[in-house]
Amino acid sequence: MTIRKDRGRPAHADILTPAEWRVVEAVRHGMTNPMIASRQGVSLDAVKYHVANSLQKLGFSSRADLRRWDGVRRDSNLHHKAIDMNAQTTLGPIGQISRSVKDIKAAEAWYRDTLGLPHLYTFGNLAFVDCGGVRLFLSEGDGPAAESIIYFRVDDVRPTCAALQAKGVEIVSAPHMIHRHADGTEEWMAFFNDNEGRPLAIMSAIKG
Repeated sequence: MTIRKDRGRPAHADILTPAEWRVVEAVRHGMTNPMIASRQGVSLDAVKYHVANSLQKLGFSSRADLRRWDGVRRDSNLHHKAIDMNAQTTLGPIGQISRSVKDIKAAEAWYRDTLGLPHLYTFGNLAFVDCGGVRLFLSEGDGPAAESIIYFRVDDVRPTCAALQAKGVEIVSAPHMIHRHADGTEEWMAFFNDNEGRPLAIMSAIKG
């Protein structure tokens, strides 16, 4: 007796596949398709394919819809964390400041060797140095970090984001995971505009 095997990729328990989630998180972070392709080491066509599939699955018509979508992937630490809407939503201390640079290697060397700031890590054209507990995020070229952004630490980006919206603040990018460290700690961010339309952000470190 021959057992028939279904062809194709196995079904996923989540609404999006892991590859689609990676692309959607990057879209919610404000990245263009070419930037996503370069950062993730995939083809531009693959990025376009994942964006189109995600829009179709979620019933959205544009990237703007994706940026405002507050979906959370099922395999994340935040998915298993209950939302406490009564939690303190006051913005915490500054956790990160971004700055755009022309040459990431030269900038990394200058901040590290000339200013003596401890180098934390580098990912491609992104570098991070420590400024007495505040992380300086250096990004090469134009993009989301073209204008300096102040990132405020909060316990959970979701209730803080909801509280800001209730006050009439424009949320540009809904809470999304930007990185998962080797120890399982996830970094989550959401972006909003100040009263003059300039970008600000909130960030949370969610442990497993």
